[in-house]
Amino acid sequence: MGSHARPNRIHRTGVRVAMVALVGAALPISAAGLAEAATPGTAHSVDEKGQQGAENTAPAGHTQDAQRQGHPTQATQTRQAVKDHHGTEADQQTHARTDTQAGPGAKANDRANAKTDAQANAQANGKSDHKADKAPAAQDPKDQAAPQIKADHAFLLDARDGSQERPMWGGAKADESVPMASTTKIMTAVVVLKHPEWLNRQIEVKQEYRDYVQKEGASTADLQTGDKLTVKQMLHAMLIPSGSDAARALADNFGSGDTEEARIADFVRQMNDEAQQLGLKGTHFDTFDGISHGNNHSTARDLAKLGQRAMLQPTFAEVVKNKQFKTEAPAANGHTRYYTWNNTNELLGSYDGILGIKTGSGPEDGYCLVFAAKRDNRTLVGAILRDDEGRFDDATKMLDWGFAH
Repeated sequence: MGSHARPNRIHRTGVRVAMVALVGAALPISAAGLAEAATPGTAHSVDEKGQQGAENTAPAGHTQDAQRQGHPTQATQTRQAVKDHHGTEADQQTHARTDTQAGPGAKANDRANAKTDAQANAQANGKSDHKADKAPAAQDPKDQAAPQIKADHAFLLDARDGSQERPMWGGAKADESVPMASTTKIMTAVVVLKHPEWLNRQIEVKQEYRDYVQKEGASTADLQTGDKLTVKQMLHAMLIPSGSDAARALADNFGSGDTEEARIADFVRQMNDEAQQLGLKGTHFDTFDGISHGNNHSTARDLAKLGQRAMLQPTFAEVVKNKQFKTEAPAANGHTRYYTWNNTNELLGSYDGILGIKTGSGPEDGYCLVFAAKRDNRTLVGAILRDDEGRFDDATKMLDWGFAH
């Protein structure tokens, strides 16, 4: 304001009134900014793109001084961009109002003098009340009859001690079969873990696995041709960065047949057999990773149940709780390969008691999420299909509601 006002051409009373008018006009923007900052941000996460991959190789037996720490996920960058955009917009509005109220010349001063203190305050109060009307206080979860979420394909169950299950709530379309994207990989892991004796068995990365993710545009752990990773490392590569290259490697090595195609087909058959044994009537697989051939679908109820059963496997539960995982493997050139993988589950590190499980997304699938959390000796497992970028916010509301009931 000081840069525009001219002391030799304005009365002290005019200065005081202009300042009141300026503050009154700026208050609603500050209130709106505070209300917006208090509102949980929309989480964005696409687990099919931009994941961390292989580190540079180093001679075996030597410690790499600076391993890559992993870049922020696309979801984190998107949320920061939204935050920056809102902050910039609010600043521009504030500056615009300041320039308008304290414009140079006698005309601006006359307009400022024309407003009384009461008028300025009334204007500020009116705008503040209008903003407040648009952002009512959130209802306590314990007072809600159902979680207040956007997703219709949603289901929540109480796993109690982990070996039982009690349905708690289902959305309007909890039993409608729809595409499930990379949450498919939960069943891939379940089938692999039927052979825990093979966890330390090494699998060599084939060029075909890399060619597959390149052709399909699938998410990848960036496994390098010729590297040898154990089955347990492959499970980390599949479930944390949602690597379809790792999923294909597991299907190729745990299926039976003379060719890769035959072995993968046999593995998918095993997935469907397991779904039948678990009573997942609305579920069918035609792929090991979620890239469907037209017949890969499930329901929110089935996926919540599948997630609960998967968490009974100690190795599965150990893998999916990791926000980031670093490992090393023998490289084809005789050196050591260092890998760093970042989890696509935004709830990890942000929700108290979160245990995992798996994300998924695709053009037809929308945003999917299977999740589990534990508080006060209660474990809740839920699933969301065909949601939007707000899937993590919806999952948070479902869990809050569940623990309150």
